[in-house]
Amino acid sequence: MLHLQGYGSSASDSEPEDSKKPAAETVTSADATAHLKPVDAQYSVVKSLEVCAAPLVVPMGQSEVSRAIAPTVKEISYNPRYEELFAPVAGPDNPFLTQQMRAPKNMLTGFVENAHISDFQFENQRKTFHSYGYALDPSVDGKGTAPEEGPSYVGHLQAAYDTDGATVFESSKAKASAGEKRKRVKNDDPEDVEGFLGPWGKYEDEQTVSRPNEKERAEIEEMMAKKHRRHKVKEDKPIEEKSILHIKDAFDYQGRSFLHPPHDVGVNLRKAGAPDRCFLPKAHIHSWTGHTKGISAIRWFPVSAHLLLSCSMDARVKLWEVYNERRCVQTYSGHRQAVRDVSFNNSGERFISAGYDRYLKLWDTETGDVISRFNSRKIPFCVKFHPDYNKQHLFVAGTSDKKIICWDTRSGEVVQEYDRHLGAVNTITFVDENRRFVTTSDDKSLRVWEWDIPVDMKYIADPTMHSMPAVTLAPNGKWLACQSLDNKIVIFSAINRFKMNRKKTFTGHMVSGYACNLDFSPDMSYLVSGDGDGKCYIWDWKTTKLYKKWQAHDNVCIATLWHPHEASKLVTAGWDGLIKYWD
Repeated sequence: MLHLQGYGSSASDSEPEDSKKPAAETVTSADATAHLKPVDAQYSVVKSLEVCAAPLVVPMGQSEVSRAIAPTVKEISYNPRYEELFAPVAGPDNPFLTQQMRAPKNMLTGFVENAHISDFQFENQRKTFHSYGYALDPSVDGKGTAPEEGPSYVGHLQAAYDTDGATVFESSKAKASAGEKRKRVKNDDPEDVEGFLGPWGKYEDEQTVSRPNEKERAEIEEMMAKKHRRHKVKEDKPIEEKSILHIKDAFDYQGRSFLHPPHDVGVNLRKAGAPDRCFLPKAHIHSWTGHTKGISAIRWFPVSAHLLLSCSMDARVKLWEVYNERRCVQTYSGHRQAVRDVSFNNSGERFISAGYDRYLKLWDTETGDVISRFNSRKIPFCVKFHPDYNKQHLFVAGTSDKKIICWDTRSGEVVQEYDRHLGAVNTITFVDENRRFVTTSDDKSLRVWEWDIPVDMKYIADPTMHSMPAVTLAPNGKWLACQSLDNKIVIFSAINRFKMNRKKTFTGHMVSGYACNLDFSPDMSYLVSGDGDGKCYIWDWKTTKLYKKWQAHDNVCIATLWHPHEASKLVTAGWDGLIKYWD
């Protein structure tokens, strides 16, 4: 450091002192600073040397760094050591994994190791397990833990030890010896044409007719008796049939009963013609109450419509006045269960009721007496008198066993059966001047029948069609309006080809699951229907436009009828037990 300090001093300062020193001292100081002077270029090695910042160092001891192999790797390009292959998986552990999740897997349910077994042995053990319920344990190499224990099995162990582990390719039973074979009856004589048996002879102890012993016979008889009891239809004794007359003035001063249409109502009820023009009803004018359960069907008295007949789920049929005081005239009780349908004959003096107790009963409207009873052992879903005046003794009923049955009320016998439907018959409608009738069914088809010919003349079914549990004929007899369960009213032609009119479809209401009856206005201006929410809908017939809807009932509005002599009067019936009159 002293030399470095002196190296940078000026010449004028050091010159007087240096001149006084000897020459030997001067040489010595020059040699001392020689390493600080630049090296002569001819002696320099700067250009021939390079400095390596990261030199390769050969370690003298064993290396502790090993290569990590991922467990998913299938191929490696070098020869790894045993320690590398079986080293634990590198990286941090997931602390949230369970022991089962941490286990190595090569499929969803676990780890499958390849087992080397011949195809024949594998199939042999598989078929044995399928047939006998046991197989050799594949996890044990042939033998159990000890030689004396024998083979190890899985499955039905007792069966395996009983058969000594026989497979399906080994016979578990010893073959019967020749002396134990069953002997056949022999006759090999070819000359005996009648008695020749050849190889087809029976066994000597063979029984061709098998008879049950006493114990088996008793069991069979008991089983057959149970079967008969199960399928036997319970024959209920007919319930007491009665009628209650609710009015005191059943006859007028001329001796005419309540069936006679009144004259003093301002409307000619005897004429067959319809009003010139119909209008939409606007107000609720009356409610008939008396039924304790939902209404099933309502029917006008023929021609005059001065009376209304209703049947209900309370197993009663009631007759109501439409004019004057609008009283309940008479109640008819004669069914054990709900009444499904009613139908007047042409004169209105009689009507027939169909109930879920499988009975059809013919009533006298005026006296309330039951004239006759009919039973087909099946539930009748619809009933109709033949509309012709010379066939008023015949009526047809659609039943739950897919048949349409025609009865004669004079003899009480079935005179015809129409059995072609594939489901319960829902409606019967007479068309074409009563020469034909149309039926609909749960099989989603519509069939047209000639009267008294039990083969359908036309069968209409389409994959897009739904069941149609309510059908009404138009007043002009040309159209059939069918309530389809896909919330539509579809129109079919009632003459010639019975073709569906695809341009006329009435929508907007909800009837899916309900057999809501529909009706036309007398002048065919409007189409009216109830729906499953209790509303009443009125459409324009020509344009199919929805003109009006209103809440008519608290429950399903199951039936609607337009009065044939009134321009704007309408009757609706619902499952709330009410029958309402609108104007």
